[in-house]
Formats: sequence, C-alpha cells, structure tokens
Amino acid sequence: MKDIQKKSFEKSFDNGFFYSASQFYKEIFGVKTYKISLTAARTCPNRDGSKAYGGCIFCSEKGSGDFAESTSDTIKDAVERAKLRLSKKLKDGQEKAFIAYFQSFSNTYGKPDFLKEKFLSALNCSDVKGLSIATRPDCFNPEIISVLQELSRRAFLQIELGLQTSNEKTGEYMRRFYTNQDYINAVKLLKENVPDCHIVTHLIYGLPGEKKEDMLNSLDFILENGSHGIKIASLHVLKNTSLCKEYLEGRVKCLEMEEYFELVGESLLRIPENIVLHRLTGDGDKKLLLAPLWTWEKRKVLNSMNQYFKEHNIVQGRGL
Repeated sequence: MKDIQKKSFEKSFDNGFFYSASQFYKEIFGVKTYKISLTAARTCPNRDGSKAYGGCIFCSEKGSGDFAESTSDTIKDAVERAKLRLSKKLKDGQEKAFIAYFQSFSNTYGKPDFLKEKFLSALNCSDVKGLSIATRPDCFNPEIISVLQELSRRAFLQIELGLQTSNEKTGEYMRRFYTNQDYINAVKLLKENVPDCHIVTHLIYGLPGEKKEDMLNSLDFILENGSHGIKIASLHVLKNTSLCKEYLEGRVKCLEMEEYFELVGESLLRIPENIVLHRLTGDGDKKLLLAPLWTWEKRKVLNSMNQYFKEHNIVQGRGL
C-alpha cells in the first residue's frame, strides 16, 4: 500500500473506531448537528442529454435524493418542515445546528444565479449553520466557482463529489460519463479556488465486476487526491433503475453483510485518522429497495458493524 497522508496514530474517536461526521460537526459547531436533505438542481448532464439520458445505472428517478424534502415547497418551507420533524427526536431546550444538504441530482449544474438563490435561502433559515452540496466532478465552471466562494465566506461549506469508483471500465459500465481526470481536476479546482470548503467523496462497494482490489484502489485514489472526507456505501438495487433489470435477470449480485464489513474494516485501517468518515453504510428507500435487504435497518447494521470492528480490533488509521 502506498504511503498516503501518513500521520502518527494519536486522534481520539468518540465512537472508539473512526472519525465520524457527528464528531467532526460537533468540533466545528459545538453542538449536535443534523442534515436536512433538499433539492436545488432539477437534473444533471447524464439525464438532460448533455452527455446522456436516464442517469447512472443505479440512480433513482429522484437523482439519489430519495429522502429529500418535497420539491413543491420553497426552500424555507422545506427546511422548517424538516426541522419540525427532527424536533420530535430532541429533548426540550436541546441545542442543535443544521446543515442544509442539497442532495438530489447535480447541484452545481444549472444557472448559477438560480442555484445561488436556493443556497442562500437555506442559509437564511434559523439554526442552519452550513451547506452540503452534492454534485458530479464534471459540473464546475467559473460562474459556479464564484458562487461557492461567496458561500464559503458566509458559512461552512461542504462539497460532495460522486466518484463511486476509480476503475474506468466500471465507470463506463455504470454510465457515469465522466473520468478520473474530471475528478482530479475538480478537487484541484476546489482546493485552489475555494480552499475553506470541506471535500467529501462518495464510493460504492460491490459494483458489478469489481473485486476487493478494485474497491481498495478506489479508496487509495481519493486519498491520494486529498479528499477531506469519505462516504462509503454498498451497492443498492432500486426499482425502476437500469440496474434493477440486470439484477432481476440474475446478472448482478450484491455483497452480503459480512463481506461488506470486511471491506469497510480493511478500508478503515488504511484511512488516515484526520479523514472524516461521513457514511459507512446506506439505507435505500424501503419502497424502492430490492437488494441488499440487510441494509434496511440502518441502526442495526451500524451496531453490528461496530461489533465487528471491536472483535477484529479495527480502528481508523491503525494499519498505516
């Protein structure tokens, strides 16, 4: 394994195993922080014909934003409704902060002034302390970079890049229509022009045809390029996607839970302790999810995963 961002092993993790988003946000804002899933963009280059139609093979009709608030609301109304729902889980008087997470589709793709208005509307809501903007690596231009610069001067800004894999053949199969070089360019562009933003990269483990080596190579690739945070999830098969048809025909096999835990465990050992693990599992919309069904109960999966880490002495960065 390459020597990637090697550090002495010294960080203390709140959960005992890895540097979680919860810990990261509390270090920044001082209180428990919740993300509110929203929609700003309406499409992406892989849907409107700029590069292709239909999206990536695993992407739902909502552009991976199945838990986003309704697009029929204003941003302010969507934020307030989400805050009201979350308040039922909080103790009276409990301090909290919110991050507006623009999740659906590609949220740097579109008219910059339109997107800017959506982002600022969220920031103007009470207790919203920052923005998280999900997008593709090929959706940046000088105008949107200018918008991001302004946002980063106002509040915490997180940019989430959907890489999924560094295997170019897999990328072609999943019809993402961007390259590893697009990702390299995007990270470089953000670091040079929006240096205060927190860059998070998405990986999917279990993409068809990929072996353990491919997945760990993808992890090493994003670490080499300096991503500040990582989201890892197992491949989900959702109804009404191109992947669904292949799964029903028996051409796609999802990872079993133990297989996934082993991959995540080995990944943690090689991730430096200063890298934030924003997600180690995903939970697809139960109305759409076909497989793997073990991901349905996210809390149970996370508890089982932590037990696996404990039994196998897995702590982030310990393998460096």
